[in-house]
Amino acid sequence: MKTIFTLIISITMFNACIQSNNIPGSARTNFKVWGNCNMCKETIEGSLKIDGISKVDWSPQTKEMIVSYDTAKISIDQIQKNITSVGYDTEKYKGDDIKYSKLPKCCQYKRKE
Repeated sequence: MKTIFTLIISITMFNACIQSNNIPGSARTNFKVWGNCNMCKETIEGSLKIDGISKVDWSPQTKEMIVSYDTAKISIDQIQKNITSVGYDTEKYKGDDIKYSKLPKCCQYKRKE
């Protein structure tokens, strides 16, 4: 009986954890951000340490950014514009040219026209 009770509690807690990820206003998205290395990763992810963003992960290998955010506080456009403000291109916006030119040489990549 004790085992069944423990199993029921475990299942209930597991379901509560799954449902907490479906909070109204929360979203998760992914998009491309160009860059080359771990220094790029620090700068790109650092540009998103702002209110409304709960998690970011950018991969230098795949150029894929994954962002979890609160849609009531920030839009996907503003997220991408924050990244471009530090000089990096996203799939939707071109990074700030002056900031790009000041990136370390290892962080500069071939940009789209």
